Parts: sequence; structure tokens; C-alpha cells
Amino acid sequence: MTRVFRDVDAACDALLAYVGCRVVLGIPLGLGKPIALTNALYRRAAADPKLQLTILTALTLEKPRGASAIEQAFLAPFVERVYGDCPDLDYAVALREQKLPTNVKVSEFFFRPGTMLANPSAQQQYVSSNYTHAARDAAAAGCNVVAQMVAKREIDGEVRYSLSCNPDTGPELVERLRASGREFMTVAQVNPQLPYIEGSAEVPGDWFDLVIDGAKGCDHVLFSTPKLPVATADFAIGLHASTLVRDAGTLQVGIGSLGDAVVHALLLRHQRNAAYQAILGELQASITLGESVGGLDPFGVGLYGASEMLVDGFMDLHRAGILKRHVYGFWALQQLVNDGRCNPDRLAPQLFTDFESLGVRVIRTQDFEMLQRHGVFTDDTRYDAGYIVAPDGERVIANVADPATRRVLGGSCLGPALRNGRICDAAFYLGTNAFYQWLRELPDDERRAFNMTGVARINQLDLNPRLYQLQRVHARFMNTGLMVTLGGAVVSDGLDDGRVVSGVGGQYNFIAMAHQLATGRAVLMLRAARESGGTVTSNIVYNYAHTTIPRHLRDLVVTEYGVADLRSRSDRDVAVALIGIADTRFQDELLSRAKATGKVEAGYVIPAEQRDNTPEQLARRMAPHQALFPEFPLGSDFTADEQRLMKALQGLKSRAARGKLSALWQAVRAPEPRAEDAALIGRVGLDRPKDLQQRVARKLLGLELADARGA
Repeated sequence: MTRVFRDVDAACDALLAYVGCRVVLGIPLGLGKPIALTNALYRRAAADPKLQLTILTALTLEKPRGASAIEQAFLAPFVERVYGDCPDLDYAVALREQKLPTNVKVSEFFFRPGTMLANPSAQQQYVSSNYTHAARDAAAAGCNVVAQMVAKREIDGEVRYSLSCNPDTGPELVERLRASGREFMTVAQVNPQLPYIEGSAEVPGDWFDLVIDGAKGCDHVLFSTPKLPVATADFAIGLHASTLVRDAGTLQVGIGSLGDAVVHALLLRHQRNAAYQAILGELQASITLGESVGGLDPFGVGLYGASEMLVDGFMDLHRAGILKRHVYGFWALQQLVNDGRCNPDRLAPQLFTDFESLGVRVIRTQDFEMLQRHGVFTDDTRYDAGYIVAPDGERVIANVADPATRRVLGGSCLGPALRNGRICDAAFYLGTNAFYQWLRELPDDERRAFNMTGVARINQLDLNPRLYQLQRVHARFMNTGLMVTLGGAVVSDGLDDGRVVSGVGGQYNFIAMAHQLATGRAVLMLRAARESGGTVTSNIVYNYAHTTIPRHLRDLVVTEYGVADLRSRSDRDVAVALIGIADTRFQDELLSRAKATGKVEAGYVIPAEQRDNTPEQLARRMAPHQALFPEFPLGSDFTADEQRLMKALQGLKSRAARGKLSALWQAVRAPEPRAEDAALIGRVGLDRPKDLQQRVARKLLGLELADARGA
């Protein structure tokens, strides 16, 4: 029987009384972590060495923190405004500071990118795993407490809970633990701020052993992910990638600046098509490839989202009338919709004849329930032990191969139109406060079209291959990488010295799935080069000592300079295609190595049109259309002044990276900051500089603020 607590510590007492002094806590990745419960358990373990606490999770989130005193001063008002009373995770702070007690272990299968490179504890406890194997691995690690933040709804006295942002792994983990016969507990922490998502994310009131509801500190603001500025190179990548998306197809897209760039490009394609095609012409985009693989025109039928993560970009696509293609839960119905033989807005008796032509014979109980849910059968039609009972009471055998059955079904049992289709299936969501508010305020029937479900149903085809293949037609799975080799292998999660940058997550799943789908394609996006400390390095490399995606799964690779179609191509053609979208500063070296190893013939010459792949040339091509590419194309939690100050601080950091003497000389020659910038300079504590370093920083920041204003 479910026990409900209004006090977190009392719930901890009950939990520990049941599982004892060894707690292996499984909590979701991202947003759904029960922070109050997790912190209470951590504090007890920190105070009692006899309590052994292991936390199994991924993507532990922390509020933005500045690397310097200036950055910290800039972020402090922003964090207070956006995150409000959202508490920190105590274990995350201790892990970052490398102060975890010896009786506490934190094991993750995915890090926030780049945050744990210098953290030995995190690196040692990392578990390399596909997202679809996370529940299996948590069970194998001895998980005995499954806990998460949930939403609650009570209708006519019946209490139900929604796993909302994270139905991804919890239900599968619980299933595995129950099957094992192991003793464990399920714990819910109710947060009324969490949007209530119906469908696959719902569980009955007795699904949890312990529920923390109405406890102090549990109704906090949801953790949000502020938008990052989108750079010129990212916009170009998004434009190239958007040409690969086909109308009436399927889309997966992720979080971050590249995901935002793809969404923005799709919005331009749909809403400002003439300007969109003009920009593609400036970029010398491969129109032929776009037309054969994707499209360049506005969306008619629209897209369906099948995405590991429901990002807020899907909100923008839905508002724009792009994310609107509905899918249905019965394979033959989906087939007929795909083929244009079933009009979702007006059903005809021919539907049952078409079912029979596809091989549908006996309609089973679960088939009837699904078809009735989708409006094929009217609400007053019933199923009874192998028979379908029409509204007027006539009974016919539930077999559409029988002409008499088809006559009755088409005459009195057929609904007027399809309903309850889904426009997006996802395993977890994470985004901005505006995105959470949008989910909360969506009308129930519209919100039901966004289905949150288990990761095993999203990231692979295994559970229902026939249906999923029909739903995910013309799938374009957009992912990002760190590097790609000339053989076509992709580096996304780690470095050649073994350190983990992030994790495999679902990337391998989606890329493998793209190859399984008859019309699916995997789109891997990355910048052609990166700059660090004043040094520029190519992200297209000859070879690398670590890979995430093996070369035999190579497909479409996109940089700011174009698209390389690698599928089914020879090693020579793969290498040549990738060199063609590399930064020109590195093309000769890449080609030389490919020739030296015999992968490219000695006489090959890079075409002239591919020899000007430089940031300067890209900026010139994008410049005439700059008004269409704001730094925050999908909105921002940063105010206009904060955006200007953030840009100025980035410029200040770049100046510092070029050397102290250079920065000092620029500061000496710089005028005093403008009076109208005094408030922004004061925000970061430079209004009254205390030493030479701060005086230099103040003068240079004044220069950057003037540049950011357009002076």
C-alpha cells in the first residue's frame, strides 16, 4: 500500500527502515531528479559513515557558474531571476569540488558535456552505456530504490501520477527489479510545477511505495536550460541540415545551439521560403542533394517528432504548423494513412476492405481498443469475446475478411474521422521556463499529441518494428559530434586518452536505427574547426584513437561548408567528400595524408569551389541576410542588456587569450567607457577597479560594449 508523507525526513526514515544501510538510488537523467529526497539521503550519508549511498543517474544539472569573478558577478542576478528557489543537488556540488564522502558513490552514464574531464571520481565511476541499456545496467548495479519527481492529478477521488519529464527508464527498471524478485522501493516526490503528461507517462496511484506530497521545498521552480547564442557557423550548419528534411517525414533534434539552428532554418524554410532559398544560394548549398534526400519547399503534410528528447524547438515547430503529422498505434491504419488510402479527416467504409487487403483478418481485443481510441469505431461500438457489437445491438464476428462483418462495420460502427493521433513521441524533456509554461497551458487534447514514453520505444525499433517503421518514414535523426575521421567514424563522447566528455547516450541507437529504416537517414553535425586559446584545430581528422560511431555506420555529415553524403560510398569517396566540407586551412594536410596511405589517388585535386571554406568567406556570404539570424533565434531568458554584456564578456575573454601584452596595449589606447555603459560595467564589479588587471579589464570591456552596440 502506498504511504504518503508530507515530510521528506519522515519519508527517508521509512525508506531506510525498509532497505537498510545500503542504498543504491536510481534517479532519472536531467530534470526528473527528486532533489529534496536525494539531498536528504546525501546529508544522512555524509553524517553517518555506516550508510552506504550509491547514486545511479545521468546528466546531473547545475546552475550556470562563472569561471572568473567577473563572470560570476554577471550571472548572479540572472540565476536568481531564472532559477528562483530551485535547490542545488548536494551530491553534484560535492562531486564538482571533489569532496564526496568515501561512503558515497555517484555513477553516471552521461555527463554534461565537458564538465567532468578533470574529475577522477566521475571518470572512474562512469558507465559507458547506450541509453536503451540504462535500466538494465542500473538493475545490474544493485538498484534498490527507484525515485523521481512526478506530477499529480486527482479526478473524482482517483489519484494518478505522471512521470512527465522522465518516463524514459523508470518503468523498465521497476519491471526488471520485480522480475528479479529483489526487494526494492519506488518513491515519488510530487512537484505541482511539473506539467502533467498523460498517456504512457501516467501510472496509477498505487504504483509507488512512498509518495512525498506537499512537503516543504518540493514545489520549487523547475530546473531550466538557458539558451546559448547561435554563431554564424551554427546557422550555416542548420541551413544545410534543414535541406535534408523531407515533408511528411520524421524529425529528431537535440538541445543546444546546433539544434536551435536547425529549428530556425526549418522555420525560415516554411515561413520565409524565398529568403531561405536565397541564403542557400549564397552558401552554395547542394540543392540537388537537398531535393533528392529532403526538400526546399514549405511543409504541407508536416513532420512527426520521434526524438529521444522533447526540446523546446518542437514547441516552435508546432506553433508554426510544421510539427503536425499524426501517427497512429495500429500498423495497418498507419500504412493506409501513409499511402494516402485513408483520409484522417473523413473515414469511409472502404477502410475495412483495405484492412483486409493488407492481411488484417481477426480483430483482437487490443486491436479493437486501439482502433476505437483512434476513432475508427464509434464510442458506442463494443467488443465482446471475438464479436463486435454495433450500436444497434447487431453482433458480427470480429473478422474483416467476412463481407457481412465489413458491411456492418462500415454501416453503423465507423467513426467520422481519426482522432488521438500523436505528433511527437519522446523519452524525456528539458528546456526553458517558457517551454514548461507552454506544456502546462496546452489544452489537454493538444498536450496528448505529445507522448512521453520509455526510451526503448523511442531509440530503437525492437518492441514493434512493423509499426515503428511505418510511423518513422523519411526519418532524419539529427545528432552532433566532436570530430569525424576521413574513414567516416564519428567521435562524440570521449577523447583519445580515455577521458569521457559526455557519453554515448542515444546517439548510437539513432544512427543504427536510421540504417534499419528503409527511408531513414542519420545526420551528424559539427563545426569544421574549433578554436581554443588562440589555436585553431580541424574537427575533420585523418584518424582518431577513439570513436563513438563506427565507420560502417557513416551516413550524412554536415559542417558550415556543406553536406557530405557518405552512405554506401567507397573509402576514397568518403575521404574526398569530407575534405570538401573541411576548413580550407586543413584541407591540404588531410589530402596529403590520404594520398600517403593510398586512400586517395595521387593526382586528385580539390575542386576550386571547395577551396574557400573559411570563416571570413562564410561571414561574407551570410552578411546580406544577417537580419534573419539573431543570436537567440528561439528567444532567451537573458535580457537585451544581458545579451550585450554577455557578448562583450566573450570578446573580453578572446582579447585576453591573445596575450597580456596585447591586452595591455589595447587598454592603454582605449578611451574611457561610455557613461551609458556604467551600469553594465558596475554589474560585473569593474566600476571601481582595485588593481591594474581590473583597470585593463574595465577599459577593454568598454570597447567590447561599444562594439556590441554597433559603434
